[in-house]
Amino acid sequence: MSQANFETLINLLMLLALVIAIVIWWATKHGGQRGRIAERTRQAAVVQRNESTMVDEDDGDGLAARIAHGLARLGDRLPLFDAKYRAKLRKQMIRSGYRSHSAVSALLAIKFVVGLICAAFAVMLGSHIPVVGGYPAARGTMMLLVFVVGMILPEYVLAFFASRRRKAMASCLPDALDLLVICTNAGNSLGVSIRRVADEMKTICPPLSSEFSLTADELKLSGDSTRALQALADRIDLPSIRALISTLTQSMRYGTPITQALRTLSHTERLAHIVSLEEKAAKLAPKMAVPMMVFILPAVILVAAGPSVIQLMSFFAKK
Repeated sequence: MSQANFETLINLLMLLALVIAIVIWWATKHGGQRGRIAERTRQAAVVQRNESTMVDEDDGDGLAARIAHGLARLGDRLPLFDAKYRAKLRKQMIRSGYRSHSAVSALLAIKFVVGLICAAFAVMLGSHIPVVGGYPAARGTMMLLVFVVGMILPEYVLAFFASRRRKAMASCLPDALDLLVICTNAGNSLGVSIRRVADEMKTICPPLSSEFSLTADELKLSGDSTRALQALADRIDLPSIRALISTLTQSMRYGTPITQALRTLSHTERLAHIVSLEEKAAKLAPKMAVPMMVFILPAVILVAAGPSVIQLMSFFAKK
């Protein structure tokens, strides 16, 4: 057997060992009575979710809907994640704007697929690493580490997009509060005011408009203002939103005018936004010092001193 064939066989055995380890872990975790009960409960929830979202998936746009459905089915069958971890991911997905029932399962499938792809690349390219690449045990350890890192990576990508979404909503919140003050001052109820603000903010800040629209629907259907507002605070997870919800809740509880409380909160948020912009502007000059020294200053020196250097070089070349 040649050296290349032997390396290929070792790589395949490593990937097979990883798959066997996952299967053994699944059999150990779900082999007992408690595991079977948990598995049946999860399967019942999956069936109920599939039945409730069957119409939405049929109305999807072709290939993307089929890929999302396939990822959701794969995520439902993965034994690597328990109910507590799924609930945690569900909260993160909601805060990122993904409220679909299959969002968590699709994310779990993406985590697993990315982990396997990273592990496969680590196995195939591990033999080219100097010093440790020639040892199968070192490549196997590296494969496990890369598999874990590949499964963690999608969560960081999700957290990045969630952070961008929260920043966009925080920047548009003072405008939304001003509109809410105008609507409540005109005599509209809280639900109607939130609906109107959501309609007005649809082109300015779609994430904030979506959250306000959902809150308006909850206020209209359930009638429990406290629970609907608290759900809004949990979905957005911003200190300014929590201050808004606290102000509205206290105003409704003690009977104080909502308009005055919202006007005070809007003024506070506007000042905080202006202070934040001034702070960013003050930090701009120190941040620009290093790029100017690295990229702009050498070009200026080259343009200013270049002709003189060329004349000196030609002068000494003649001598």
